[in-house]
Amino acid sequence: MTNNWNRREFLQKTSAATLAALAAGAPVASLVSGCAGNAKTTRRGTADTVILLWMAGGMAHTETFDPKRFTPYTTGMEGNRVLSTFKSVPTVLDGIHFSDGLQSIGKVMDRGTLIRSYVAADMGHILHSRHQYNWHTCYEPPQTVAAPHIGAWIANQLGPKNPVIPAFIDIGQRFTLGEGEELKAFHTSGFLGNEFGPFFIPDPSQGMESVRPPVGMDARRFERRNQLYNELIKNGPVGEFGSDYQKESLRQSMEQAYRLLKSPEAKAFDLSSEPKASYDIYNTGRFGLGCLMARRLTEQGARFISVTTEYEPFKGWDTHENGHTRMENMKCQIDGPIAQLILDLEKTGHLDRTLVILASEFSRDMMVEGRPDATVREQVNQPDVLNDPKFYGMHRHFTDGCSVLMFGGGVKKGSVYGKTADERPCKTIENPIHIDGLHQTIYHALGIDPETQYEVEKRPFYTTPDGKGKAVMDLLV
Repeated sequence: MTNNWNRREFLQKTSAATLAALAAGAPVASLVSGCAGNAKTTRRGTADTVILLWMAGGMAHTETFDPKRFTPYTTGMEGNRVLSTFKSVPTVLDGIHFSDGLQSIGKVMDRGTLIRSYVAADMGHILHSRHQYNWHTCYEPPQTVAAPHIGAWIANQLGPKNPVIPAFIDIGQRFTLGEGEELKAFHTSGFLGNEFGPFFIPDPSQGMESVRPPVGMDARRFERRNQLYNELIKNGPVGEFGSDYQKESLRQSMEQAYRLLKSPEAKAFDLSSEPKASYDIYNTGRFGLGCLMARRLTEQGARFISVTTEYEPFKGWDTHENGHTRMENMKCQIDGPIAQLILDLEKTGHLDRTLVILASEFSRDMMVEGRPDATVREQVNQPDVLNDPKFYGMHRHFTDGCSVLMFGGGVKKGSVYGKTADERPCKTIENPIHIDGLHQTIYHALGIDPETQYEVEKRPFYTTPDGKGKAVMDLLV
């Protein structure tokens, strides 16, 4: 991959692949039995549900779950001295510290595993949407085939737990922001078909708006629109150009949405019915309320739920300046809700069969862009000597050492896996994990066969590239 590969090329190629999926015929399952849409697992896993807590924008490991030596800000300090801009605080695990501001999550780490050695892909010039595409699909863009999101693979292989609740739900990401089209490229079921794609809840505080007809549309009018939609699929442009498989998948996706609208389970999307004491704990913003909705949907039988802090360029975890103060804000948004989510799932007995994952596309560093042995073009004006507090923070992209948290669903409890160096560059030095290994670990916990593949365009397409990913069994009980 060359360094001059840009957003426009990314958008053009991935959009073309998505459109190609519509016209494609049915993907042909191989190596595992069953037809598209039916369960194809060969054994019962340790988890039934996945909740992905997505820290969009690049969460610095040394400022969160893998703190290094703390250096307070002083005018004229050398940037290379700064490894962490927060003090470290103890967790419930002996000898394991987190960065200040994450005390609540630290108190529940005896329920999960801390990975300190995730290594992001080396794709040349670093672009958030490319690395997020890679994390969510396990494939590096561009692809000639529309690669399915991991949530779509899970929905396809396991089917819905509750036929009324969408199997794949995405909470918190809007597509009206910068790089919105690029983000759409991997928020898709790809060649698997629309019925396995995400059900979007852009704002959890307005979740009920997503599960009822638009304002001013009565039931009869909505029913008529549903009929017209089916006619359009059968006889309209989609009917003319789409394959029978994709047309049926579109129809199934609409039927799923229609069932939900008429179901009492739709109340799970109504956060106003949550007791005030519980609501207030989660109410740190849209992400916190997304965690609350994820808990409620898990209780109603959702299969895969993604809750994101939302990627918007230069906001959230995308800390290109004022990194220290921005990190303070992000920790306030995630610490209480994530810890409460784990405790609530445990209290109701759902944690044992629910795999909760916290991850980000890559990490950050103050001085290194990329990784030590494969540095890329610098994208941030970060001086060697800091004379302004806005330069105090982790502003550059770092791919050689990232943190991932995993809870429940067969994951080891109170465990730490991997290690990064204590001095810059704070890269992975023990037990590196790459995206194919992480995905296969998730699939293994769910009981999904590691050799799952489909024949697309007369070529095998696996859940992980070339089917070479291996589950990291040391993370599981």
